[in-house]
Amino acid sequence: MPESTASDAPRSVNDLNPFVPAPSGPKRVRTRHFSNAKQHGIPITGLTSYDMLTAQIFDQAGIDFLLVGDSAGNNVFGYETTLPVTVDELIPLTRAVARAVTRALVVADMPFGSYETGQTEALHTAVRFMKEAQAHAVKLEGGVRSHKQIKRIVTSGIPVMAHIGFTPQSEHGLGGHIIQGRGDAAAQLLEDALAVQDAGAFAVVLEMVPATVAAEVTSKLEIPTIGVGAGPDVDGQLLVWTDFAGMTEGRVPRFVRQYANVRSVLTDAVHQFKSDVESGVYPGPEHSYE
Repeated sequence: MPESTASDAPRSVNDLNPFVPAPSGPKRVRTRHFSNAKQHGIPITGLTSYDMLTAQIFDQAGIDFLLVGDSAGNNVFGYETTLPVTVDELIPLTRAVARAVTRALVVADMPFGSYETGQTEALHTAVRFMKEAQAHAVKLEGGVRSHKQIKRIVTSGIPVMAHIGFTPQSEHGLGGHIIQGRGDAAAQLLEDALAVQDAGAFAVVLEMVPATVAAEVTSKLEIPTIGVGAGPDVDGQLLVWTDFAGMTEGRVPRFVRQYANVRSVLTDAVHQFKSDVESGVYPGPEHSYE
């Protein structure tokens, strides 16, 4: 990412909107700010969110965009993969997140089976997320193969974030959770990246891609790259919040840094509550009405 040398250069995506005076409160992040961030070398931050409470916390902390991902399949609905997730399941989650934020850009994931058959289906799905869920943008997987769908959505006035590299909706076709873009496949990854840029995507997620390949792709694109296990030399980083906060049980991907162990905190609290109720400590006099 290019570095700004100006002493008054913006320091975060939040500084990039000159149209809202600082005293008026948080500035809404727009798609144009992603382009500005890349130009000024400002890292873009993103987390997944599936509900009002986490959306409020992440928004108030200054996270630039929230992805209502089809990862809700694993983290909300109890599915083994993202494949069973439907549009009807994601719309209420997206609506809750969109209503909770005042600054972050809310991106809705278009689930498997909601855009693959063609441009008309893709546009219909995107319109539903914008109208029914109040999303600010949509995300769909695929590079060259999704070029026409992305272009149709963008030309209809709906911002699109693209997603290439390892695409979870194609995990069976890819042979599992396998790093993409190694060796000769690096050329295809770059072709996919250029295809989504040409189609009008305002940013592209690079998932599980070698760091050197991600850096090369980033240097050749005008739109920002958002890394998910793609090393440090991209324009932004995205994590599933349940992974980074230690809510996920079992193994987490190698690229995840766990910033907290919320699962352990909640487990201890639940055990204490159970113990207090069984021993008669809770509720005490201070918790009762006269």
